[in-house]
Amino acid sequence: MELDSALEAPSREESSLSGELSPSALGQAFSKILHSLTRPEARRGNVKDVALKDLGDLIEATECDRLFEGSGARLRGMPETLGQVAKAVEKYAAPRKEEEGGGDGHSEVAEKAAKVGLLFLKLLGKVETAKNSLVGPAWQTGLHHLAGPVYIFAITHSLEQPWTTPRSREVAREVLTLLLQVTECSSVAGFLRGENEDEKGSLSVILGLLKPDLNKESWKNNPAIKHVFSWTLQQVTRPWLSQHLERVLPASLLISDDYQTENKILGVHCLHHIVLNVPAADLLQYNRAQVLYHAVFNHLYTPEHHLIQAVLLCLLDLFPILEKTLHWKGDGARPTTHCDEVLQLILTHMEPEHRLLLLLGFLLLFYRDRILHEPLHWLIIGYLEVYDGPEEEARLKILETLKLLMQHTWPRVSCRLVVLLKALLKLICDVARDPNLTPESVKSALLQEATDCLILLDHCSQGRVKGLLAKIPQSCEDRKVVNCITKVQQVSEGAPYDGT
Repeated sequence: MELDSALEAPSREESSLSGELSPSALGQAFSKILHSLTRPEARRGNVKDVALKDLGDLIEATECDRLFEGSGARLRGMPETLGQVAKAVEKYAAPRKEEEGGGDGHSEVAEKAAKVGLLFLKLLGKVETAKNSLVGPAWQTGLHHLAGPVYIFAITHSLEQPWTTPRSREVAREVLTLLLQVTECSSVAGFLRGENEDEKGSLSVILGLLKPDLNKESWKNNPAIKHVFSWTLQQVTRPWLSQHLERVLPASLLISDDYQTENKILGVHCLHHIVLNVPAADLLQYNRAQVLYHAVFNHLYTPEHHLIQAVLLCLLDLFPILEKTLHWKGDGARPTTHCDEVLQLILTHMEPEHRLLLLLGFLLLFYRDRILHEPLHWLIIGYLEVYDGPEEEARLKILETLKLLMQHTWPRVSCRLVVLLKALLKLICDVARDPNLTPESVKSALLQEATDCLILLDHCSQGRVKGLLAKIPQSCEDRKVVNCITKVQQVSEGAPYDGT
């Protein structure tokens, strides 16, 4: 009991007299507060709340030169002690692992964050004052130890999350603003990477502070860690990010390799940022690009279309890097690429509506220089044959897909001429005689898109479609069908068409 009482946070009287404390007594006072802040909550009750208040009083009463400068051995360690106190205070305000049905703790976290934010504002104010009064590196040493924990606190509570409130976000943003001012940085990116070429920046320090909480066993204990890491990563671009690749890649892979879709998407976004901002040579070294590819490729088996969209965007930027090592001389079959594997998987697990839009974007962004694949035209025909309800969204989108594919793969279209022509004609006939309650505007849009596809098909086949359609107007009595065929025939072979 005597030991416990000796280690209690300093009393109000000690705090008020801190200006008269000897260097060793001042260091001991901070050490006592640090001990109180790092002790298990269950054993100490509200001792952390008391220690936080005493810390604020002690900082306010202590002159800045006493905090950052001195000659005693204990005082020379004062900046490091302040850094440890700042880390403990940041942990005190951090959100805890969410339990089943446990949202009640969020308001308590926000209240703690507001108190801690005001304390950090006081501490940064002391640093700002020390900058103008001290000669030498003393305040810089103190700031070096403080900047990392203060930054993590500011980002944790300035983003709009369940554990924040307008008040806590406001205080956290004030802390971030003052931190940038004290460090003489014009932006967060400059703070992380360094404002000048000869400055290292604080990213290494921050990643080091995050590392203990970003391992497989602990990363979910603090729900803010993944957001702080992701947001921080997004602020650092090339050429600065490559030197931190060994530290950011494992954490990004860890977040993406989770059972929760939200975490998967967040992790894929981190990996995509790495792909965009790290040189290809660094990604190819040690097979990192292959590791990246397999990590995101496995997400394509999920039915979550938001995740698939993030994965495809990442893969589209990763494919050129992976294919740098491929060499095709054109004297045989083109080797199967990672892109082929992705397309095959998408086609195999294709589902209606939302995946159609993803497939459309994927094909147009990357497959414009590729052949029209065998399974793909059967997929298109399958969609054209199925009624999709009054809005006909799926068939309209698949017609758009077909048009754009024919534009970009026109040399290979003629070998699919008969199959595609039959499917388009069947669609036109079905729509023209549609007994369903499909709005006329939707029918007109379908007929127009199908007609455009026929015109494109005719251009790709050097006018063969016109010859095959020549006798239809004479035998067909449906006015809508005849109008579509007539439009195709009226486009002369030599006339330019804006779809090709």
